[in-house]
Amino acid sequence: MGPTAESAWSPGTIDDSVLQALMEVSADGLAVLDRYGRFVMLNTAATELLGLPPDEIVGRTAPFEIGDVSPHGSRQDRHHTAWSAPDGRRRDLEYCLAPVAGGAHAVWFSDVTDALRQQERLTAIARAASSVADACSLRATLDAVAREIAMTANIAAVQILAMDDPRDELRVLGMAGFDDAADFTERLSACRRRGARVSFMDAFQNGEPVVVPHRKAAILSDPAWAPLHGIMSYPDWDSFVSMPLIVRGRVLGVINAYYVPDEDPGPHSLAFLEAMADHAAVAIDTASLLTQTRSQAQLDERRRLARDLHDSVVQQLLSMRMQAKALHAQLDRVDADPGRIRSGAEELAELSRSALADLRGLVFELRPLDLAERGLVEAVRAHAASQQARNGLAIDVRASPDLEPDSGIDVQEDLYRIIQEALHNVVKHAHATAVKIRFARSEDGDLVVEVIDNGCGPDRTSGTSTAGEAEHETLGLVSMRERTQRWGGRLDVGACPAGGWMVRVVLPGPGASIVGTGEGGTDGR
Repeated sequence: MGPTAESAWSPGTIDDSVLQALMEVSADGLAVLDRYGRFVMLNTAATELLGLPPDEIVGRTAPFEIGDVSPHGSRQDRHHTAWSAPDGRRRDLEYCLAPVAGGAHAVWFSDVTDALRQQERLTAIARAASSVADACSLRATLDAVAREIAMTANIAAVQILAMDDPRDELRVLGMAGFDDAADFTERLSACRRRGARVSFMDAFQNGEPVVVPHRKAAILSDPAWAPLHGIMSYPDWDSFVSMPLIVRGRVLGVINAYYVPDEDPGPHSLAFLEAMADHAAVAIDTASLLTQTRSQAQLDERRRLARDLHDSVVQQLLSMRMQAKALHAQLDRVDADPGRIRSGAEELAELSRSALADLRGLVFELRPLDLAERGLVEAVRAHAASQQARNGLAIDVRASPDLEPDSGIDVQEDLYRIIQEALHNVVKHAHATAVKIRFARSEDGDLVVEVIDNGCGPDRTSGTSTAGEAEHETLGLVSMRERTQRWGGRLDVGACPAGGWMVRVVLPGPGASIVGTGEGGTDGR
């Protein structure tokens, strides 16, 4: 004969009708376990949570551990366990136990699956937001977002795809959960040519989520999807959701989520995907805006170089031409004055030297070739000497002999451009007479570069800059910060306590992870 309620309770301990009433009025699961951990009594809520009728539960071993229960167990002694429901779904149960007469136990339990998954999703959203703020690469950012989504309990794999037009090729910007999908876009194009029905295109065109139950079986049984069978068969998934990436009313792409078997994408999961899609869309839109800003900065730089070329080299060449004509006229005269000819020749030579120096300076600004041969510090010294000769600015460059940065040429060129832009701003706006450029290592091994002038500090742009100059100043600061963040560094710009202005760049030392910090000063020229 199977266990009964009477075997769990001593006669006279409590009236059975009272016990039954207490169990039935509880909205949570309540049950009695015998000394062996088997169910002997359950309330209606318990059977609903476990998904089985009472006659199939009584006598079954419960999923609750009864070995480590304090004599005065309470709801403060909470534990967690997993339960596989008859429909195959995994449920997370929170429970607490209390000993009763005869070595039995009373157990209270509830289903916390949705709460735990919501907590996972909120954590993933927070980490994804951090990735959007921190990562310097769009692909690194969206790979991180994809990983956060795939780490949740009910999603096996994720893709983040971008496109400008449904007829264009897709761009994979983030992926997680797939084994080897490097040629996904090529294989997908082959499937589309075969006539495969691509569900996520509906999400892109309509701007609404698309949910397709049991999608994996349909794809693997369709010959049109044969080029992707190898990629799609690897993750253990069943249903499919495509969530559009929307920013400022425009659909930029989709997040494709592949759900593990027996996990339906319910409202909470769709809300989570929508939040992650918002982060991904912001990252894509921000990258696009930065690209536009970079292009505008490059155009502004070309215009500046053209102005400098016209104002210096072109004017000097015109003067040289006029001087050469004057000398020619002097030589044609019978009474030519050798002294005047000598003086004119010396003036012509001086003009040519000045024009050559200016031209070399402009060519060096276009591409600092000395970086590869001489290194960053010496290249900065050469540029400082050129600026000092052209503008009369006293520039002091200091670095210890063993401090040459061990970074690649691309990092050094970005540092050079930052220093170049800082010096340009000093010449144009600071009204300074002296500049100090310092290279140093912090205690953590980070490379620190400072450009400090004795100019007018934060007031240098007040009321004196033209609209074009103010725009250039803003673009210059954006360019400096962008170059710094590209290598995981920090840019600080602002007034010095003793007067003047400082631009300070800190780049991670050797072996540090190159991840953008998103930090930096808010002041600028």
